Amino acid sequence: MREDIAVVMDKDPAATSRGEVLLYPHIHALWAHRVAHAWYRRGHRTAARAVALAARFLTGIDIHPGAVIGRRFFIDHGAAVVIGETVEIGDDVMLYHQVTLGSVGWWKDRRRPPGAKRHPTVRDGVVIGVGASVLGPITVEEGAYIGARAVVLEDVPPHSKVSCPRPRVHDPADTAGSQASGSANSSGNHNSSGTSGSSSTPGTSGTSSSLHAAATTPLSKGVASP
Repeated sequence: MREDIAVVMDKDPAATSRGEVLLYPHIHALWAHRVAHAWYRRGHRTAARAVALAARFLTGIDIHPGAVIGRRFFIDHGAAVVIGETVEIGDDVMLYHQVTLGSVGWWKDRRRPPGAKRHPTVRDGVVIGVGASVLGPITVEEGAYIGARAVVLEDVPPHSKVSCPRPRVHDPADTAGSQASGSANSSGNHNSSGTSGSSSTPGTSGTSSSLHAAATTPLSKGVASP
């Protein structure tokens, strides 16, 4: 328990005392998981689920009792983190909020043999950013970094980085000029297809949709760079 508190003190500048760390949600989720996992290994599945459910209600962190978690595990903020049954997590791993370590879907899992691994393995020293999803029986190797909102569906090499496309920032002057041009075009003649103010007009919905796509397009296969 001292080690669990010490890792928070080491990694979170907002933590000012050990007493404050005792109020961190992930501390209670982690300690409850150790109890639930012990019950799970002994075959007391219902009791293990009850402990996990109570921890989820208290902390907002959903850890299946079957998951294996190593030492010095830290979930910063902790809200809406999901960790599946066959997940294996090494030592010194850090997750941020809204991370999912899950499966790729029941329609694929049902084709696997009974007891087959369905969730990822996360090796020592991995960091997984806000809102990232690591799905399926893949391996994130030692020291890798998974960026915010990435969707990872294949193995990640050691000490590599996975990132999503970044949103674009448009200059206000360019945006205003494009909007004025778009207004002039929309008040004039219709285009050849019979529509007015089409979404492809620069500065109108065409621009906003491209910004949205850049901001939300997931990394379906994981682009890793050494």
